[in-house]
Amino acid sequence: MKPPVLVLHAPGTNRDREVGRAFEVAGGAPTIATMSALEADPRPLADARVIVLPGGFSYGDDLGAGRVWALQLQPGSAVGDALALHIERGRVVVGICNGFQALVKAGLLGTLSATLTRNAHSRFVCHWVTLRPNPRSPSPFIRELREPIRCPIAHGEGRLVFGDASSRAAARDAALGAFSYGENPNGSDDDLAGLTNAEGNVLGLMPHPEDHVLAHQHPDQHRGGRDGSGLPLFSAILRHAATL
Repeated sequence: MKPPVLVLHAPGTNRDREVGRAFEVAGGAPTIATMSALEADPRPLADARVIVLPGGFSYGDDLGAGRVWALQLQPGSAVGDALALHIERGRVVVGICNGFQALVKAGLLGTLSATLTRNAHSRFVCHWVTLRPNPRSPSPFIRELREPIRCPIAHGEGRLVFGDASSRAAARDAALGAFSYGENPNGSDDDLAGLTNAEGNVLGLMPHPEDHVLAHQHPDQHRGGRDGSGLPLFSAILRHAATL
């Protein structure tokens, strides 16, 4: 049976189909559901093994990137309570770009003091980067990765900053930095491109590995480029989810 993957759609998100396609190529069974539908009936959240918050500009980022969406994900709402139970059961949550911003601002990556704010150079960045997985990560699907991932970034508020020195040290000691940049594009602390919670089942990252799961998506494919596919990440997530 293919692990069911639920991709959440909030007004303004625009990477729903791409991330669903990535999980489909990896062997999952993705479904896209709107936040309004899930607020009326949260049962699909209980059936999912993987819940994904995709990238885009949820609610226009009018109050800050991911901030309004984060309010809908906090305990006390139908979606927030179902999501909290999903995480408590050890099932997987993935937030990419705007989804990562919402995860952080909803407090769904644990008690760590951190935020995502404007890039250090105050410019929107859109180019390809190299992501190095952390072999010490508490996440089994991050530890499984053996090669760096090459994929694009596209953000203006992607700089990961810890609220204090103790949180930064705690993240480093517990290996909560899931991925680091080969070359830091935004000034993130410790060159970090993503975080997990302490249990390793909630992953947030700024880059877009869903944009490099097929050979023709490689930026140098016309020269024979084949390295750095993001597909192993999605495959590893599904292998882990299938055991839950």
